[in-house]
Parts: sequence; structure tokens; C-alpha cells
Amino acid sequence: MSYVRDVLAAKDNKIQSISPNATVFEALKQMSEKEIGALVVMENKKIVGIISERDYARKIILQGKTSKETKVKEVMSTQLFSVTPDNSLEETMVLMTGKHVRHLPVFENNKFIGILSIGDVLKSIISNKDFLIDQLSSYISGKY
Repeated sequence: MSYVRDVLAAKDNKIQSISPNATVFEALKQMSEKEIGALVVMENKKIVGIISERDYARKIILQGKTSKETKVKEVMSTQLFSVTPDNSLEETMVLMTGKHVRHLPVFENNKFIGILSIGDVLKSIISNKDFLIDQLSSYISGKY
């Protein structure tokens, strides 16, 4: 079984964040440069929300706002669900699908240590399943 800590260990540890007072345009530019789909919104070294491409699509474009004039704090998601490094990937997937979230902050001892995307979780789960299939195939075919 794999855990959140395993996925975090394989990721770049640099947390991409933005201020709630930045514009949505600045957030989109940073996401594009880093090739990521969300940013952690931090104020005074505390996580206050997450802004994602989905927030942009639903809360800017569809509402006729402009990204250069709208502040991150106006559209960021503030209801945050989180996990710890000790959560299994299966538990994490259940939380993400049940709550319809694509990004989860990771906290250890009440300290924010990283973020997981649904892509991170799926990639790891699929990789683990592929490994198991290969091992079982080798066993069945007598390679062991």
C-alpha cells in the first residue's frame, strides 16, 4: 500500500504559492510558467485557500469578470480538505472523489508541507497496479 508521504517524496518539494491580494491574471501566469493547475494561497505564512484553473473558468470567465482586475481572494476556494503523510492513497482518492476536489493540502503536525493533485494520486496508484500486474505475470509464467 502506498501513502501520501511516498508521493510527496517523489515530487518537487517547492510549494508554489501566491498572495490573496494578487490578481487572478498573476496566478494564471505563474501556473502557466510552472505547468501546474493550482496554487496555494498564503497569507502571513498560513494557507488561506487554493486557486485553480477550474476557479478561473467558473468564477471569472463564466461570470464575465476579468482576470487582470479580479483578486485571487475573490475567487479562491476556501473550504479546504486535507490529508497527512500517513494517509493511504486509497483514502486520499476516496476523499478527493467524495468531496469533488482536485487538490489537497498535506499537513504534518499542523504544518503545511505540500500539495497533492488528483493526477499525482492517480499516477501513483496506476504505477503500483502496473508493478503488481508485472509481478503476477512473471510468477504465473514461471520467471521466478
